[in-house]
Amino acid sequence: MFDHFLWSVVIVPPLAVIVARLLADRLAPGRAAAVVAWSAVTVAVTSTINLLLLSAHALAQVPAVGRLFGWSASVVAADTAGVEWVPWLSLALLIGGLASVTWRWRRQRRVLAMVPVGGPGGLVMLPDEAPRAFAVPGDPGHVVVTTGMRGLLTDPQFEALLAHEHAHLAERHHRLARAAELAVAAHPALWWVGKHVDYLIERAADERAATNLGSRRTLAHAIGVAALAGAGSPFAAALHAAAPGGVVPRRVALLLRPKPPVAPAVFVLLPALVALSSVIWTGEATLDLIQLMTAAWH
Repeated sequence: MFDHFLWSVVIVPPLAVIVARLLADRLAPGRAAAVVAWSAVTVAVTSTINLLLLSAHALAQVPAVGRLFGWSASVVAADTAGVEWVPWLSLALLIGGLASVTWRWRRQRRVLAMVPVGGPGGLVMLPDEAPRAFAVPGDPGHVVVTTGMRGLLTDPQFEALLAHEHAHLAERHHRLARAAELAVAAHPALWWVGKHVDYLIERAADERAATNLGSRRTLAHAIGVAALAGAGSPFAAALHAAAPGGVVPRRVALLLRPKPPVAPAVFVLLPALVALSSVIWTGEATLDLIQLMTAAWH
């Protein structure tokens, strides 16, 4: 089973990142965000399943466990002769990954519970001099804007800001951001994915808002003013409501130019094929373990 560990746990995650990096900026932002996020989730899930299978392999080769369930622990152990450390390393990685995913999931839930929003969906103005604005997912969702942020923007800029945040809600970008964050928690090699998905969903919201407004320049000015106003809210950072400050000039520059051309949608097949290869190998790993345990019982 070492080859499955090597492919699905060691090779595929960074390979998925490389493919995503090559294609992400060549696709429409919304499509790219979805492809990158869900490919990463698929890779993270298959990697975790492989770690689970190898962890089961590690426990199955313990003599006491073999006696308890009636199989030959030595037959199981012989399957990884020469790489005996792989099943036990997999067990440690599995425990670490599950702990990380659980912590991230609970953190997301805590942040959502802390956001001071209630009542019907729409705009919520908070009496706070700190300039902040972010979208809060829900059914319906809300856009939260502080009085400090409102005071910095002209009416057209404020309209542009609201269009951007409503685009996040309409496209349900929080789902992609959460999925990418949990994928990164499951496999740290996917760290670039979480960062770039945040950027891509901001770009997708920019493009949708600019289309709805009919003015790319007004939106660019609003983004620039909001970015220069100060550090983002801890709620916004945790909810992925705003991209890191370093990409704001890039977003503004793209908005000040005509809408860029994008590659044909067929290019989404490349990251999908990488993820699919891991799914296939995971299925094979499952069959291999079943066959091994069947032989160990005889």
